[in-house]
Amino acid sequence: MLPFAFERAENLTQAKRLGAGTGQGQSTAAVQFLAGGTTLIDLMKLEVLRPQKVVDIGALRTDHSKVELNERGLELGAFAKMSQVADHPGVKAQYPVIAQSLQLAASAQLRNMATIGGNVLQKTRCPYFRDPSWQACNKRSPGTGCAALTAVNRNHAVLGVDDTCISQYPGDLAIALMALDANVQLSGPQGDRSIPFAQLHRPVKGTPHIETNLRDGEIITGFLIPHSVVTQRSLYLKIRDRASYEFAIAAAAVALHLEGESVREVRIGLGGMAYQPWRAREAEQLLTGKPLTEANAAEAAKAALAGARTHGDNDYKPELARQTIVRALLEAKTMKLSSSEPG
Repeated sequence: MLPFAFERAENLTQAKRLGAGTGQGQSTAAVQFLAGGTTLIDLMKLEVLRPQKVVDIGALRTDHSKVELNERGLELGAFAKMSQVADHPGVKAQYPVIAQSLQLAASAQLRNMATIGGNVLQKTRCPYFRDPSWQACNKRSPGTGCAALTAVNRNHAVLGVDDTCISQYPGDLAIALMALDANVQLSGPQGDRSIPFAQLHRPVKGTPHIETNLRDGEIITGFLIPHSVVTQRSLYLKIRDRASYEFAIAAAAVALHLEGESVREVRIGLGGMAYQPWRAREAEQLLTGKPLTEANAAEAAKAALAGARTHGDNDYKPELARQTIVRALLEAKTMKLSSSEPG
């Protein structure tokens, strides 16, 4: 780990001041914020991230760690711990896809440390990004190339990629937030704002080192997941090489509203497949208004992967993703719901 300056922010105003002009949202940022620190410290030890200054913003959890269900929907403070949200009875009952995406992530120890705001900003597990001995990595060193294009790439992305980067977004919670049309609350030197979660992460577009649309010094303070008829009939299906403490090779966040056998509304998020958190809108449009049969689910899954681009070792991924989507949809169809759920 390289030397760095360390400062502690006692409140949001101080945190925004200390973070101003940092290059926030970039792998090459000169200043990094520290909340749970479960990813940041690892990457600094590997010398993948080399910040000149680290700002501890852990004190912000006092005012930004709520988990609240109200008339607006589900409000989550960004400094709430993963375990806190996953274990909340209201979240498990009314937004099960959120609870499940967190329960299936990391280990119990990490879930007790990591904040949900930090979780959605976690870096790729691409081995060529995380090992500086590989010189070709546009995400770590812009302009050097992408080693994964011609090396082992079994766990790399097949959606939303280009020739500058095929790394895979590793998180689970973000996939559920994409599916449920969540909003992100942000606060920075330029003021407060709220954006759709779908706008938080940037597409690759030749600049993989710029990962988010966060402004300089901007901090995620919370999330709002709007109330919807689809939230209770929802689930997160995660396929991985081993049963625990492993990242997805395919995952689906599915939320449904049914009228009898017919799909009134459906949301589908994909994990383990794409450069960034992914929404399968083509599949949703194809399935809406039709009976939820295995054949119709398979057609929707085919549409979801129509744009997949593979690179050899990950040729298996589109078919695995299609099967994951079908299984998730059919499992959601048979969920037992509380009497309060509409439809």
